[in-house]
Amino acid sequence: MGDPKGFITTKRMEAGYRPVEERVNDYSEVEKQLPDEVRRAQASRCMDCGVPFCHWACPVDNIMPEWQDMLFRGEWKAAYDILQETNNFPEFTGRVCPALCEASCVLSIGDDAVTIRQNELAVIEKAFALGLVKPNPPANRTGKKVAVIGGGPAGLACADMLNRKGHSVTIFESADGVGGYLRYGIPDFKLNKNIIDRRVDLLMKEGIIIKTGVTAGGDVPTEEIRKNFEAVCVAIGARVPRDLPVEGRQLKGIHFALDYLVQQNRVVRGDLIPDREIIRAYDKNVVVIGGGDTGADCVGTANRQGARSITQLELLPKPPEHRADREPWPLWPKVLKTSSSHEEGCERLWNISTKQFIGEGGAVKKLLAARIEWNAASDGREVMTEIPGSDFELQADLVLIAMGFTHPLHTGLVADLGLGLDSRGNIKIDENRMTTVDGIFSAGDSSRGASLVVHAIQDGRMAAAGIDRYLK
Repeated sequence: MGDPKGFITTKRMEAGYRPVEERVNDYSEVEKQLPDEVRRAQASRCMDCGVPFCHWACPVDNIMPEWQDMLFRGEWKAAYDILQETNNFPEFTGRVCPALCEASCVLSIGDDAVTIRQNELAVIEKAFALGLVKPNPPANRTGKKVAVIGGGPAGLACADMLNRKGHSVTIFESADGVGGYLRYGIPDFKLNKNIIDRRVDLLMKEGIIIKTGVTAGGDVPTEEIRKNFEAVCVAIGARVPRDLPVEGRQLKGIHFALDYLVQQNRVVRGDLIPDREIIRAYDKNVVVIGGGDTGADCVGTANRQGARSITQLELLPKPPEHRADREPWPLWPKVLKTSSSHEEGCERLWNISTKQFIGEGGAVKKLLAARIEWNAASDGREVMTEIPGSDFELQADLVLIAMGFTHPLHTGLVADLGLGLDSRGNIKIDENRMTTVDGIFSAGDSSRGASLVVHAIQDGRMAAAGIDRYLK
């Protein structure tokens, strides 16, 4: 530890966001970057705590104290070398990870946590700027071929690790570009897609074959995949959205959040969307159902499209602003999150149940909702109860359902391969990430359920380790 008093003399400083009046007029990344000297000072706050619970909390096991010490000393290459040992894509997690590590930072017991996520982003971006991130293809090939189905963060991480081992990897991606939810779900104002392209270009130069616009089990029969590859990793995500089957659901103007976000990402990319298909928030009363990150992304997108009003509804109670006693350090606390999108304009309502969509001329115009309360049942579960007489209406010209995802698609590839499913409808795997079919593995949301990018990366790494053992 270079500065033993850094955590005392230096206060937490976040990079912050561009001004609201500026950023709502474009889709450029909203988060700013601190100057190198300020960032190094922030790294000095890492306090050599003895037992780094940040490392314990990080799904990819990032070695925070070591690379932050190198950052503080200005040893950018050393910091990058340590960081890339555990995280394949710190440029992704440095932008969109909720920073589980910071909730478990020892400093956060009585002070503000170290800015670990932003420090991580500073290291990888400096490494790119200095030309330290270069293609590094394996010196030798094993002759083994592996197919990775799905080009999201789990599939990319799995392919990267297998390629480093010398196996020949082909990624099959049904969309016209790899990245999965990173590319088509997360808006550009949080993750510019050039960041994905930069990494994908490196992976291809290292020898990974990427086939986009190709559906495994459709364009390429499953029999052909099993025949041509010694192992397969299924990383197709959990893309079945959770619906809201209430009266009026069939009305026009009600869409799943991902359909809305995917379309806008394509518009930003320059794709032409037929006018009859475009989902516009301009001058509309927008209601987002779901209080998670996807809902927040819808809020930010609707603000940029010029919505008249935006209301975000959440079924659960409003989280506390500070860690609750039932979630002590170093556990991840469920606290109130106010994103950059919320700061741009949005009314947020908690403990709200949507009962009906009301239309006019076949299109949604209003939403009927009620206030609810949560009470503990005899078995300890929290049970939702509607408050009598609490019904109210909201103007709603556009409704975006952002209630999460249930499980991967069971038709097509999963059915063709005969993969077993767990009790939640996800692909069933063992401790090596192998499915119920020999030689077929799974990683990411398709086997875990909808989760974080950092979990997907770690799942991909673990699946690659299982495949490597299998091939040997």
